[in-house]
Amino acid sequence: MPFDSDSPDDDTPDAIHSPTLWHDNGWRARVIKNEEDDGWAVEMHRDGDPEPALTGPWTMGRDKKNPKPLDTAAFNTLVKTAAEVIRRHEQALHARLHKQFDVHTNATGRCTVALDIVPDEDDPHAWLSATDAAGDTLARERVRPDYRLTAAGAAAWAEGGFGRP
Repeated sequence: MPFDSDSPDDDTPDAIHSPTLWHDNGWRARVIKNEEDDGWAVEMHRDGDPEPALTGPWTMGRDKKNPKPLDTAAFNTLVKTAAEVIRRHEQALHARLHKQFDVHTNATGRCTVALDIVPDEDDPHAWLSATDAAGDTLARERVRPDYRLTAAGAAAWAEGGFGRP
């Protein structure tokens, strides 16, 4: 069967461009009644995510009763904003689950000590690791998920030869 570049993949939902629902490029914008007042809101969902990435107020139309229709420019702006919200959430999560310090010891020279928390519901834990300047692993120890890594603690662990913290 010849390849037809104009036919959509079976896994890709068709694009929808209606006044209150747009679905395109992995995103869905839906205008909904604002539960907190008489106005309207818009929800932005990324395909595959269970929760909306962004929910915000939406403009009233000229009749001051119905919502302003979605259009290409508004949809693209909403996608950009929602993607930025997701990116910031991912960065915040990474910052909560990862901490690292560069330390210098007489034995190993400069190395990076890192703590990576694994938020597993059944077996939460963390990995304390050290890598040298070339990126080679010097040590790796499993620790409690509430282990507190400080610059002084990282230096002491490295100076002590990377034994059990």
